Amino acid sequence: MLRPADIDRSSELWEYRPPTHKTEHHGRDRVIIIGPKAQAILMPYLLRAPEVYCFSPAESEQKRRADRHLSRKVPLSCGNRPGTKRARKPKRAPRDRYDTESYSNAIRKAIKRVNRNRVRTAAVDEQPVLLEHWAPNRLRHRAATEIRKRYGLEAAQVILGHSRADVTQIYAERDQVKAQEVMREVG
Repeated sequence: MLRPADIDRSSELWEYRPPTHKTEHHGRDRVIIIGPKAQAILMPYLLRAPEVYCFSPAESEQKRRADRHLSRKVPLSCGNRPGTKRARKPKRAPRDRYDTESYSNAIRKAIKRVNRNRVRTAAVDEQPVLLEHWAPNRLRHRAATEIRKRYGLEAAQVILGHSRADVTQIYAERDQVKAQEVMREVG
């Protein structure tokens, strides 16, 4: 749901306040701090009208079709012309923004496509290395675990926007390496 208008870029660290979030009914405010690395990644997507969503399935589909057209091998005089095989009234047209389901579907389709290509290009006697399916929330869990490991539980709690540390403890995995180091010393 990210739009350029929703990001406060007035300081070194940007602040994103989502227009809606899951704890707003409790009267809590959600602020997501955007650091320099994320700013560099986001910058090209912010060069659009302030109210337009930065990440759009419709825009991605249009780019995918344009890329396929550029890599076309059959001359335009032969075969189908661009746009002739599309349904006039599709059951579901790409929307202007991703939601949880469409984002997850995009990841699932990409993994399926990569795995299909790996199987197709693998040698006859070779077992291809296939990607395992994963869901978008794994990115958040991974980041939470890294933040907890490097900066502690309170930092992970604040970054994740949790009001209680016990929720963060479930979300961010404990550092097993630290436990092993302690037990080496303690015995």
